[in-house]
Amino acid sequence: MRNNIILIAFIILKFVIQYSLIGPEYELQRDEFLHLDQANHLAFGYLSVPPVTSWLSYIIQLLGNSIFWIKFFPALFGALTIFVVWKTIEELKGNLFALILGASCVMFSVLFRLNILYQPNSLDVLSWTLLFYFIIKYLNNNQPKWIYLIAVTFAFGFLNKYNIIFLILGIIPALLFTKERRIFFNKHLYYAIALAFVIVLPNIIWQYNNNFPVLHHMKELSDTQLVNVNRWEFIRSQLLYFPGTFIVILFGLIAVLKYHEFKKYRFFFWSFFITIGIFLLLKAKSYYAIGLYPIYFAFGSVYLAEFLRGKAGKIIKPIIIIWVFVSFIPVYDISFPNKSPEYIVNNSDKYRELGMLTWEDGKEHQLPQDFADMLGWKELARKVDSIYINLPNKKNTLILCDNYGQAGAINYYSKNGLRAVSFNADYINWFDFDTKYYNLIRVKNAGERENEWKETSPYFEKSVIADSITNKYAREYGTTIFSFTDTKIDINEVVKKEVEEEKW
Repeated sequence: MRNNIILIAFIILKFVIQYSLIGPEYELQRDEFLHLDQANHLAFGYLSVPPVTSWLSYIIQLLGNSIFWIKFFPALFGALTIFVVWKTIEELKGNLFALILGASCVMFSVLFRLNILYQPNSLDVLSWTLLFYFIIKYLNNNQPKWIYLIAVTFAFGFLNKYNIIFLILGIIPALLFTKERRIFFNKHLYYAIALAFVIVLPNIIWQYNNNFPVLHHMKELSDTQLVNVNRWEFIRSQLLYFPGTFIVILFGLIAVLKYHEFKKYRFFFWSFFITIGIFLLLKAKSYYAIGLYPIYFAFGSVYLAEFLRGKAGKIIKPIIIIWVFVSFIPVYDISFPNKSPEYIVNNSDKYRELGMLTWEDGKEHQLPQDFADMLGWKELARKVDSIYINLPNKKNTLILCDNYGQAGAINYYSKNGLRAVSFNADYINWFDFDTKYYNLIRVKNAGERENEWKETSPYFEKSVIADSITNKYAREYGTTIFSFTDTKIDINEVVKKEVEEEKW
């Protein structure tokens, strides 16, 4: 009973803190708009992510599509990660100190940052942790049901984010290095693999029917973002994700390698380094590996509890718990959008030292990329609304944006129920050609104003550079809004042709 009350307190605290981490100056982040829009176009796959996010977005839409519910689900997945780690520690026979330490390490970590955004990442970490937990349950009692739960967890994790494949690529050779390789002689493993395949099959069929866009997406990601990834920065980031508590992860790795009570879990040691090695080889983004760590907090906490059984331990244990919290305070001060853009710019040195001002393009900017991606969207939607309501034949207006963030923000924040599209990401599949278009509102990235004017204005009777984004801290600063009315050409046919050209 006591333990359950403490666990519930952790979960409540998680939600309370999670909802306080974003300042009022900030809006939704660009990826969140795309994921929310998927609820309007349910399918077994998307260009950007697998289908689970769209299912969650549909639930959010049924609940009212409010900010509260958008932020609820990543917070829920973070809380469930704490719950799974707690249950793992119980399975490993950890005492109350181990339970509190493990839960604290998971809570006061990079997961707070991950869980502020409605993206597949929060559920991805939960899926990794849950899969590890079911492996431990199987190793402890050899019941086939745990193998099937491992398979279902993998399948659901796969349908959320393909990243979980790298976990399996780390686990398989690690199992072969140890006595636990005998699982490969268990017929239930192959039945479970078949079950997982059946669950993910609709997405694989979708990928096949759409020429495997995941491969196109991975190539584009590699060419535009991963090429800028520095392997040393990847390693450095792993340490920064868990300030003050990475030592518990190290104890967890030592425990699965040396602690006699954890002998059956030895493959966890090899799995960790193989998975990290794969990410380093592929120059992956540093946050891809976050799902690895929660389970090692469980191992480390139990081992530390055993290590500190003596009299000195009675003094050291509360100090460790306090340190977990204290070491997180500087992170709270700098890692979340709870400071105004002006404050960040005026204190840029400390953000620069942590590499937070360097974006995926490899260049340094005023704000961390995620923060800049949470500004300017309401302004964009408001200005597009004001342009739209003054157009002739406004219902026959195509709103065409340069990127998914612009289109999604207009669709979410518009007071007129506007539906913008783009040639970018999933929006390329969401054009409505049943409507005959006579007008065009064109949203263009900064720096492309002159080209757009020269290329498009000759095809309309009236062309106006109507407005632009003026928030200098927004990533979209300078984004221009054009108004083109009374077309001289068939807009539908021109756009259809361009859509076909943009598709692979």
